[in-house]
Amino acid sequence: MMVSQSKGNGMATQTARIGIRREDKSVWERRVPLIPDDVATLISRHNLEIVVQPSEIRVFPDDDYRRVGAVVDEDLSSCDVIFAVKEVPANLIIRGKTYMFFSHTIKGQPYNMDMLRTLMLGKCQLIDYERVVDDQNRRLIFFGRHAGLAGMTDTLWSLGQRLKAEGLTNVFETMRPAHAYRTVDEITEAVGEIGRKIAADGVHPSIAPLVIGFAGYGNVSLGAQEIAAPLPIKEITPADLAEGKVPDDPHHVYKVVFKEEDLVVPKSAEDKFELQDYYQHPEKYRSRFEDYLPQLSVLVNCIYWDTPYPRLVTKAYLKENYLPEKSPKLKVIGDISCDPEGSIEATLKATLPDKPVFVYNPKVDLALDGFAGDGLLIMAVDILPSELPLLASQDFSAVLRDFVPQIAAADFAGEFSSCGLPEAIKRATILYRGAFTPDYEFMNKFI
Repeated sequence: MMVSQSKGNGMATQTARIGIRREDKSVWERRVPLIPDDVATLISRHNLEIVVQPSEIRVFPDDDYRRVGAVVDEDLSSCDVIFAVKEVPANLIIRGKTYMFFSHTIKGQPYNMDMLRTLMLGKCQLIDYERVVDDQNRRLIFFGRHAGLAGMTDTLWSLGQRLKAEGLTNVFETMRPAHAYRTVDEITEAVGEIGRKIAADGVHPSIAPLVIGFAGYGNVSLGAQEIAAPLPIKEITPADLAEGKVPDDPHHVYKVVFKEEDLVVPKSAEDKFELQDYYQHPEKYRSRFEDYLPQLSVLVNCIYWDTPYPRLVTKAYLKENYLPEKSPKLKVIGDISCDPEGSIEATLKATLPDKPVFVYNPKVDLALDGFAGDGLLIMAVDILPSELPLLASQDFSAVLRDFVPQIAAADFAGEFSSCGLPEAIKRATILYRGAFTPDYEFMNKFI
């Protein structure tokens, strides 16, 4: 911490200096971890000094931060704690600092291992938003809802453009990508207009019944379902879908939400599905999701996935079943989770909002950018909340701001166990003075 003089009595007081990085991973990344209004509160109520790197693309201009008392400066070397949204490039990491951002390292993501090693060599603290959870393992700081909102918007837009590319005039052609709307209300009004047309006139017989499947039921899925809600929705169960019990009704859109027990079955016929057993021993289970695929028009993937878990959609299945002569019903996968070659194995790459989709051709295992071509359309934008930067930043900052004073007051010179971080933040601390904390020692295998 830096030492400054208080003006009232001349006594020295400890004042933490907080840094906010400029986002530089993508020209589309306009989000901020802390908005100006919350910065003003941190300065006035908690005696914090805040330095903000200048940015030409940030959703809040530099002057908004100046007006609330923050310093706008390129140099963050005087800051004790540095906040960002996305990863910090390895060559810009400052030795000995405490960093908090989405690190994307706990799965051993190869593209971030140089960054992780640099943080270790620099004796830094790394706190990951994704790991800030309560004592019931529920995430506290997240963009999940916003990913769902933007992802579903982009998925409905993708559906309209894909059908158009196939020569079918359709009601979804009027949709636009999420970043083309100013507010969520504008999006839901656009979807509502489409819903009214479907209720009155129906969808084209060639795509009826229109069935949208949501894999997952957490914050991402709830955000996606929020966007779909203005459609004339009728909900059905996964069992109904697997048994083909979907009414041939063009005036409704059928929604089905899949939970873990719908996605997998035990490999042994003697075992029964148990949720905690699945989490702890995923190798004992196999996917059954391909039982549902022939009945889906759109799949919206909202699940957390890691390598021990079965995939939802495999390349082998698509190569065998997604053939023109079989007239597959599935038109679009909105892969909001976006793990390349992960739960949706055909997601060969992550995309950006300016080129959000590609057509996966299972015959040759290749992706062709755009809406036209032989194969399955996949929307795989991996920074979806950046398409709604204002709302996403406001909601995120409203939670993060309450943790900032406690993080700023922590003593990183002593032992981790007594550093003074609140428990939720300690759970999210991957590195402490450059070493893995007890909960993350498993990550040594990635280095």
